[in-house]
Amino acid sequence: MSRLLTATPGQTVGPFFGYALPFDRCNELVPPGTPNAVQLHGVVADADGRGVPDALLEIWQADADGSIPNATGSLHRDGWTFTGWGRATTDEAGRYTFTTVIPGVSEPVAAPFILITVFARGLLNRLFTRAYIPGKQLENDPLLNTLTPERRDTLIATRDQTGLRFDIQLQDAQDKAETVFLRYPAHQQ
Repeated sequence: MSRLLTATPGQTVGPFFGYALPFDRCNELVPPGTPNAVQLHGVVADADGRGVPDALLEIWQADADGSIPNATGSLHRDGWTFTGWGRATTDEAGRYTFTTVIPGVSEPVAAPFILITVFARGLLNRLFTRAYIPGKQLENDPLLNTLTPERRDTLIATRDQTGLRFDIQLQDAQDKAETVFLRYPAHQQ
């Protein structure tokens, strides 16, 4: 096939995530209480600042050493195999949570991050973003260095008593800028 085919048009997703997509401990990349376990949590909010109650988030990340996991069985949580992938739904207030580890640096010049994909009602296609881990390595990250300071801040998680907080703003709101969303070459708008 030398001809490039047109992508199938997107169509809105949800609000039926609760029926087919969740699986046992889907938001636990590591079991709670595991040494070095942290919570990645936050709120997915709309343009009015209200939490989106029926969003679904997926994350992919490196392990604590910066290695990209290649273990099979992402849907099976055996308690010791870190697959680097998880899925969580938001509650009625738009809150989500994952139990995971802080990812290590996977590329010498890049800062560690967790890749997040957002599915929600009204979205014709999923959205991609990153939750960067706070620290001095942020100043050299190639992607972050292409953004203005205000836009850059929407990609950096904050530390709190349980781990990392990363709020996702789907559109600009009165007091919050829209989270930076990424587009990959094969991803349609």
